[in-house]
Amino acid sequence: MKHYDAIIIGAGQAGIPLAKKLAAAGKKTAIIEKRLVGGTCINDGCTPTKAMIASAHAAYSARTAGELGVSTGSVKVDLKKIKQRKDDIVNSFRASSQKGLESTKGLELILGEATFSGTKELTIVDSHGAKQKISADLIFINTGASANIPELEGLESIPYLTSTTILDLTEIPEHLVILGGNYIGLEFGQMFHRFGSKVTIIEKSSRIMPHEDEDISAELTTILEDEGLIILTNATIDRIQEKDTVLKLNLKSDHKTKSLTASHLLIATGRTPQTKSLNLEIPGVITDKEGNILVDEKLETNVKDIFALGDVKGGAAFTHIAYNDFTIVYRNLVEKCNLSTVNRSVPYCMFTDPQLGRIGISESEARKKGLDFMVAKIPMSQVARGIETGETLGFMKAIVDKKSKQILGAAILASEGGEIVSVLQMAIEGGITYDKIRYGVFAHPTYSESLNNLFMKL
Repeated sequence: MKHYDAIIIGAGQAGIPLAKKLAAAGKKTAIIEKRLVGGTCINDGCTPTKAMIASAHAAYSARTAGELGVSTGSVKVDLKKIKQRKDDIVNSFRASSQKGLESTKGLELILGEATFSGTKELTIVDSHGAKQKISADLIFINTGASANIPELEGLESIPYLTSTTILDLTEIPEHLVILGGNYIGLEFGQMFHRFGSKVTIIEKSSRIMPHEDEDISAELTTILEDEGLIILTNATIDRIQEKDTVLKLNLKSDHKTKSLTASHLLIATGRTPQTKSLNLEIPGVITDKEGNILVDEKLETNVKDIFALGDVKGGAAFTHIAYNDFTIVYRNLVEKCNLSTVNRSVPYCMFTDPQLGRIGISESEARKKGLDFMVAKIPMSQVARGIETGETLGFMKAIVDKKSKQILGAAILASEGGEIVSVLQMAIEGGITYDKIRYGVFAHPTYSESLNNLFMKL
């Protein structure tokens, strides 16, 4: 049995840089990948979806260019070409990641599925069924998450889509029904509507994005419905059946039953950690009832020298959090730092159009905590840059502590909302109070310049 200093299970956005840095630090390292190097981000998440969203945005911009005095004529969407462009980008990113692993001295890439066969021992089975056993002093679990599939009557007998399989469509769905009104469902919903599909979103809660503030949910609902999407809330699918390639869905909505037909069904009801096949009971690694690996603030499990990074540990499931997990673990182990996940910033951006950029606490969270706070809010229809570019949908919003004037959180539902919120993230991390931004000098005319006007509302 081959022994290593460190083994990483999963070549995702935490596993890849960790493996390379550990090897560069002189540790004999192995990284195991059962599917595709790059993890969800490169293969099924950020990279492919944002590439396709760019195509959808181009189609929408062309159709609405008349408002800016530009006539384009009929707009045609070639989904095969869009898919090919997406695949080319994904393949390029994946190949670059794999080459980086394979060219790193002291690092071995092993393709296969790993399961624990001892506390610090793994059995790996490759695609041909061949087995090998390896062990290490340090083990890092970076196996990520996959689409959560709910129990629905008839679902197992129909060709439903997930956030992974929908990326391989080459024909535009006639009517795409999406189960789930959160980030994944909304991004795909708007994208395929702009490609030409009729889109219906079904959300079991009383509103889409139930974890966000109500004004954000209401504003985005209006934006999407005005664009032509159908949103059904307080609704669930009771039963599904297929007849002559047409899907028939029985819905329960507001205590009423109705039927809906569709050509395609996308399941977007969240993600579940990929831990079942790891045999975590052998080393004794503890998980919660959903299967998320429990870790401390240093990302170590209850078993010494076994760590979990990225989506597999639950919490904020974002690529940038997985990458930050890597930096914490590496610097603590190799550079002898004393870093933790306590109070770290968790920014995120939903890439609908307009984008939703978020940092810090929301208004509803501030209210629940009983904080003494103020809310600054400005509609994008009052933002000069938005008016000039024709991007007037949405609003900017910030939560500010009354006494200290510190910015506690922000939600930017706007064109380039993810970029704008990064300015406020830097202010939060740097302790810059809202009045400094209110009177700060920003380049004109930019979106960030309107942070002046946002804080003038206070």
